[in-house]
Amino acid sequence: MRNTMENKGLIIVHTGDGKGKTTAALGMAIRAWGNDLHVLILQFIKGSWNYGELKAIDALASLNACIEIRQGGLGFSQRGAKAEEEHQRAAAELLQTAMDELQSEVWDMVILDEFNYAYSFGFISAGDLERLFSARPDGTHLIFTGRNASQELIDRADLVTEMHLIKHPFQRGIKAQKGVEF
Repeated sequence: MRNTMENKGLIIVHTGDGKGKTTAALGMAIRAWGNDLHVLILQFIKGSWNYGELKAIDALASLNACIEIRQGGLGFSQRGAKAEEEHQRAAAELLQTAMDELQSEVWDMVILDEFNYAYSFGFISAGDLERLFSARPDGTHLIFTGRNASQELIDRADLVTEMHLIKHPFQRGIKAQKGVEF
């Protein structure tokens, strides 16, 4: 592990119904990368879209190999959908990747983007969450994003921030904007 400071790895949660959870986590990723920390971002739900952060992180990664982003989900899913088993399988595969990467001790920060959705949809179990915590080395920061963070995750976290929706352009019929939402 490259974490040269005597810091304790933190468990951080960005949740709530407001915009900015992934954006805040990506800001932390860039800050960590700028401080020569190794950062891995695993996206649990956003696997079917081409988000702007993919291009940005790839550009940073081309400067050196200490930041990486991987998509593993199949896109947004609703419970009861026909493809629920496929979503569950994709979440399980990405969760295993997260555990393997944590145990590799290569990464100083691991971001599990939209994990809270995958967990609240039942794609990941409480036992899996405990195994994830057990796989995390003491010095590794672990960040979870997404709405509906579970109480067990909130209880284990060192830092929880809730983004609260006050106003959003979508409420006025304005569609998602490139560079703002994706």
